[in-house]
Amino acid sequence: MITLRDITLRRGLKVVLDGASATLQPGEKIGLVGRNGAGKSSLFALLTNRLSNDRGEVEVPRHWRRSEVAQNMPETDDGATDFVLEGDLPLMAARTALAAAEAANDGHAMADAHAALADAGAFDARSRAQALLMGLGFKTEQLDAPVNSFSGGWRMRLQLARALMCPAELMLLDEPTNHLDLDALVWLEAWLQRYDGMLIVISHDREFLDAITKVTLHLDEGKLTRYGGNYTSFESQRAERMVLQQAAFERQQEKVAHLQKFIDRFKAKASKAKQAQSRVKALERMERLAPVLASADFNFEFREPLNLPNPMLMFDELSAGYRTDDGDKIIVRGVDRSVLAGQRIGILGANGQGKSTLVKTIARAQAPLAGKLTEGKGLSIGYFAQQELDVLRLDEGPLAHLVRLAREVGPPGREQELRDFLGQFRFTGDMVNQQVGSLSGGEKARLVLAMLVWQRPNLLLLDEPTNHLDLNTREALSMALNEFEGTVMLVSHDRALLREVCDEFWLVADGVVKPFDGDLDDYQRWLLDQSKEAARAAKKQGSATPTPAPVAATVAAPAPPPASREDRKASGQARAKLAEQTRPLRREMDAIDKRLHQLAAERTDIETQLAEGAAAAAIAEMGRRLKAIGDEIEADELRWLELSEQIEALSATAS
Repeated sequence: MITLRDITLRRGLKVVLDGASATLQPGEKIGLVGRNGAGKSSLFALLTNRLSNDRGEVEVPRHWRRSEVAQNMPETDDGATDFVLEGDLPLMAARTALAAAEAANDGHAMADAHAALADAGAFDARSRAQALLMGLGFKTEQLDAPVNSFSGGWRMRLQLARALMCPAELMLLDEPTNHLDLDALVWLEAWLQRYDGMLIVISHDREFLDAITKVTLHLDEGKLTRYGGNYTSFESQRAERMVLQQAAFERQQEKVAHLQKFIDRFKAKASKAKQAQSRVKALERMERLAPVLASADFNFEFREPLNLPNPMLMFDELSAGYRTDDGDKIIVRGVDRSVLAGQRIGILGANGQGKSTLVKTIARAQAPLAGKLTEGKGLSIGYFAQQELDVLRLDEGPLAHLVRLAREVGPPGREQELRDFLGQFRFTGDMVNQQVGSLSGGEKARLVLAMLVWQRPNLLLLDEPTNHLDLNTREALSMALNEFEGTVMLVSHDRALLREVCDEFWLVADGVVKPFDGDLDDYQRWLLDQSKEAARAAKKQGSATPTPAPVAATVAAPAPPPASREDRKASGQARAKLAEQTRPLRREMDAIDKRLHQLAAERTDIETQLAEGAAAAAIAEMGRRLKAIGDEIEADELRWLELSEQIEALSATAS
């Protein structure tokens, strides 16, 4: 159990935590939320002893191993698998002990070291490490590639895999999805759902938090407030709490006004002096409630485009990729599609399949390698690059960026007009001249959004626009995109944004671009099917390369879904029949899931009461109930597994 009691933490002159308290139970999956700059990462540093609190007590069990994603970029020529293996601290300690024992020719020490290696799972450690890598999107040929051969985003994936490799009782993940595509994100969710230690995660991805967490810890104004439930539940509970808090404040203000009115009226009258004085003392003793001060919402909108060409784009056997010294490297070929005014297109596909390559080609950042790309008359493109540094200059301020944009691209504007416009994106006062290199990731992303809005585009190309945006800004972006009158083409791992904005999807896979006939849930099921097919193929070939489970959205070159209408119809009928057969089994599984959640919540409640010192007469009954809960959970889990096997058998028969 982790206990924080009356913690005060300062970073320079800023008080990050101010009398904060919280209790976290073993095995809980906790979402740590709060606005940017609230101090979430500082709390992580406190839990890992990188920072010391100024006041209060922090209690973390001494024997707990802690795992977190290192933020520094690794610089080593070690292979990717070996680098990830080094994250398994017990395994590394056992290997070191064995090497020392062999050097000293100490038989007893060697025996102990071999036992430690067995306990650490040394026999399958390499395959476990490679399963993590493949789950996070690495291809088979990359498993032993030197770490230094990977780009920055892939090195951060290596750091994430290394953190997951550690058998820790406490795992701290700070924005783990930032460098993942949708495929790897789905896999990570499944992995974290099976993790049995305490997980504390900072994320601005609503669906990720909802899928993973069962507790939400809100950091606001230096205080920590614990809520039972995921992020959606937290939002609802907090809204109710704020309403009640505001109502209590207003009632108290009425009482204060009434007392003050009595004091003002009668303090000069001798006959009422004692009563007036008692009212004064009552006011002094009253513990004043604070008004609800909700942080201001961030909103913006895209200005109406000057025109809407239709079609906006036409692809004629387009091939996109890169020119190298060894010739052209084609990533996608034969693109033969058109983009119409008002379309909302989500671009799906595994990392490395060519989503960003396609977007860069449309954005004129690189030329087509073959075929033709025809732009509609009056086309104006607003491009949000995946790496915002591609369009920002670190030594200039936001105002300088906008001045240059107004001068070179347009529309033109006076300096005061540009300052006022930046103020809408929270760049005020001296901040308009602050060097971009010193801005946070979220501030840089807001600046790129401001630059897009100023240009009044009619086609928005957005490549992972939410990587550094907090939840409020993501919601503002979603609202702005839904009100935008032009066309949107969106690459994102933020499923909430994709669901809210896009009404059709393109799939980039196997070197081609095709429409995907379905929604995001269909896409996730398709990824699972592709993973199972890859696993069966690997098993047939006797491949030693591990395949991640259960949701491995990492096939190097997945085949696209059936293209013909007849195939889709037959596939739909087969799915409908399978769904009918498995519906009662799934209903029973859902009921078991709900019961398991209830039992787990009851067990947590009892354990909390015991930890906080329950009455002696109740301890024995609590112990008996804990035993009964454990038996019920074990029986339900066995039944759940039986149902799962039945469904899998039916699915195999259908396929």
